[in-house]
Amino acid sequence: MPLARIQMRLPSPTRIVILARVPYNPPMSAPILTTKLYIPQSRQKVVVRARLSAQFNETLHRKLTLLSAPAGFGKTTLLAEWCNQQRAPVAWLSLEESDSPPARFLAYLVAALQTVAPQIGQGILPVLQAPQPPPTEAILTVLVNELAAIPEQFILVLDDYHLIDSVEVDHALAFLLAHLPPQMHIVIATRQDPQLPLSQLRARDELIELRAADLRFTFSEAAEFLNQVMGLNLSAQDIQALESRTEGWIAGLQLAALSMRGQTDTENFIQSFTGSHRFVLDYLLEQVLLQQTQEIQTFLLHTSILERLCGPLCDAVLNVRDGTSNGTLAQLERANLFLFPLDDERLWYRYHHLFADLLRQRLRQKFADASADTNGIAELHQRASTWYENNDMHIEAFQHAAAANDVERAARLIESGKIPFHFPGVVHIILNWLDALPKHVLDARPALRWRSAALSLIIGITTGVPEKLDAAEEGLQGAPLTKETRNLIGRIATARATLALTRYDVENILVQSRRALEYLDAHNLPDRTSAYWTQSIAYFFQGERVAAREAVNRAMTLAQASGSNFSRLLATSTSGTLHEIDNELDTAVETYRRALQLAGEPAISFASDAHLGLARIFYQWNDLDAAQYHGIKSLELARQYDRVIDRYIVSEVFLARLKLAQGDVAGASAILMRAEQDARAKNFVMQMPAIAEAQVLLLLKQGNFAAAAQLAQTYKLPMSQARVLLAQGDASAALTALEPLRALAESKRWADEQLKVMVLQAVALYANKQREKSIELLGDALALAEPANYIRLFVDEGEPMQLLISDFRFSILKTLPHLRAYLEKLLAAFQIPQSKSEIRNQKLVPKEYEGSKILIEPLSERELEILNLIAQGYSNQEIGERLFLALSTVKGHNRVLFDKLQVKNRTEAVSRARALGLIA
Repeated sequence: MPLARIQMRLPSPTRIVILARVPYNPPMSAPILTTKLYIPQSRQKVVVRARLSAQFNETLHRKLTLLSAPAGFGKTTLLAEWCNQQRAPVAWLSLEESDSPPARFLAYLVAALQTVAPQIGQGILPVLQAPQPPPTEAILTVLVNELAAIPEQFILVLDDYHLIDSVEVDHALAFLLAHLPPQMHIVIATRQDPQLPLSQLRARDELIELRAADLRFTFSEAAEFLNQVMGLNLSAQDIQALESRTEGWIAGLQLAALSMRGQTDTENFIQSFTGSHRFVLDYLLEQVLLQQTQEIQTFLLHTSILERLCGPLCDAVLNVRDGTSNGTLAQLERANLFLFPLDDERLWYRYHHLFADLLRQRLRQKFADASADTNGIAELHQRASTWYENNDMHIEAFQHAAAANDVERAARLIESGKIPFHFPGVVHIILNWLDALPKHVLDARPALRWRSAALSLIIGITTGVPEKLDAAEEGLQGAPLTKETRNLIGRIATARATLALTRYDVENILVQSRRALEYLDAHNLPDRTSAYWTQSIAYFFQGERVAAREAVNRAMTLAQASGSNFSRLLATSTSGTLHEIDNELDTAVETYRRALQLAGEPAISFASDAHLGLARIFYQWNDLDAAQYHGIKSLELARQYDRVIDRYIVSEVFLARLKLAQGDVAGASAILMRAEQDARAKNFVMQMPAIAEAQVLLLLKQGNFAAAAQLAQTYKLPMSQARVLLAQGDASAALTALEPLRALAESKRWADEQLKVMVLQAVALYANKQREKSIELLGDALALAEPANYIRLFVDEGEPMQLLISDFRFSILKTLPHLRAYLEKLLAAFQIPQSKSEIRNQKLVPKEYEGSKILIEPLSERELEILNLIAQGYSNQEIGERLFLALSTVKGHNRVLFDKLQVKNRTEAVSRARALGLIA
């Protein structure tokens, strides 16, 4: 065979000449398949991804762009669209497994580059066929020198690089990158990270990476793809659901779209679309799962029972002690096997939802086929439960015990005292499990029936609770009166006392709370706290405030000792109310805020009272913005209660009175009309007097004295009757109506009621021409009100009180100099125009009461996406996982989102969004 002479030009003075035997015709043993060098043609219908194209264009001054993502994320399509728009020449190479031998890879590399510059590598191709070709670096040195001579900028694309299985090729590409001419840019598309010095390239800012989080479809892109490209006609809600289900995975969306053609019930299809759908199943099996080794397949299947994965947990589930799972997880991440990190330290991971569906379906099939190991999946869950419990993650430990159908273990974890029942999501998880248990299991365990009733009450559900408690007591019939039995009897009584509380059944509250305290174990501090708590509220309803204070103090002491946040929340919130009615407003605010801290985020319905207490106090302090925020938050939480509980009516009445203070008579009227309709329809008779009292104020504002008088008389409201008499000009009759109220309040030591009566009496005396008595009484009232900084108590009396305070200031201020600043504050409050107050307080009005629904700047689709996830209770970390965004990116979106909504935190954002109708 003749010799061919190849001269390779190297930096002067070096020169290498290689002699090699090469064939003449053809120059390669296998011809070049030219179709691998063609840029794929653009489809007629395609989603234009301008944001990613812009990122590509900004990368050309760097050496390498890496597209690394699992199968089906549109890498090739995106690259082809971008390349077809480029002015710069593009050399394209679609790789296959057969291109792994270095000589073949280099031959195709040269062939691809020749589509840009035909003279490139003409002397290299024959050398590659030599029996002993020269070192790869020598060949690449020649190639690099020739590439450096190309005058214009150009791009090399290597598609499907994951199919290359050759260390020599990796080294060759690394050499090329290290010596890359400045006018050349390389793009690699791959399903797994190549073995290249990526960290060095990152450190030198020579690398741009686009991964699954960047490539996934956004909502707008998914909408364009499904409705325009795939020809469907889906609603925004359907698109949102499908995009969330597939997590923006493009192949998943396409497979779903293909499956939906001809479907009439798209909503049910989307809800049932999982990784076990036949199209998705076939794709993931063929493209992903079956491409793995048997060892990796086993790892994937067995760990698919986990929502989150870490190395030690996987070791426990797999029952291995060699600590290899950390390495396996790192390997899976590098291979882009639909595994996503949950933290920057790469300690926790999760599978893509559809991939996890597939794995779990295959796992069930595996154990169904293995008749000798029918309990295999349950055993995996038991191992996971044990690991979680040993690592103090008791919610997860319970979930896996429940999945293993290990009733004894699950029940023990519930009773361990280490599961935070004040989180609504946790309560629902346990309730769902309890409700799914067979009757015979519950009949054998009365404590589980009690627990189901108690947890229902925690989240404000009363439906079905009496039946559960009755069944629990029936289960105890004939049982020996052991310590455990007595304690369960006490627990049932505690639950009955709480149930009676929702019905304002004061006598039954007291009977059941006393029974509870008689039977409960002395060491059962959480339930003893609840018993004293219900007892304190019963005394409060009876007007026995001293007894109420004693009971709540006991509850506070026990709650602190118990360490139970829920018990502390109950006692603390009620303690705040008792401080409030004693006119200790500063202390009450501190107490209510402490209760909200205990409630956490997202708060349970029991936190409604703390928000309402803060709303009332901020109202009295004339901070109407804060009053409105807490009033609306109270209403939102109260609506989480079962609809047979009337607490939301209390919040609505407060908001109506706030509207009156803002001068929005129509808004107040609308709220009160709705509250009255609900109260009558649901027989909320206990709330009718409070509604009527607010309606009297409304009618007086409207000048309808006769209707106001009739309402006050119907519901026997002495304070309201006195107001009507004053409005009608009969101050003497008003004073007569107020006198017994004053006497009752003083005898009972009801500090708040006494102050309210004194203020109205002072106005009535002034109107009745009894100036000296009026000023003297006002002085007494001011002395009581000043330490608590009451403002609205006086301002709400309007012009008559303003005149009286002005007279008081000029008459006896010299004898009471310490009241000067307080009086100035009161008089200044009278001067605030109601219109400005109303405008300022339009920000957080609920949707059904809102007149204006305008944002300063509309929310983007991504911001709406994040807002919906915030409303569903997802953390920033979880949002990042679902949307494939970095944690810092999510926080950045949050800041913009909060600015647009004019709020300070997540809770306010959800309230504001619901008020504007942005979310359900």
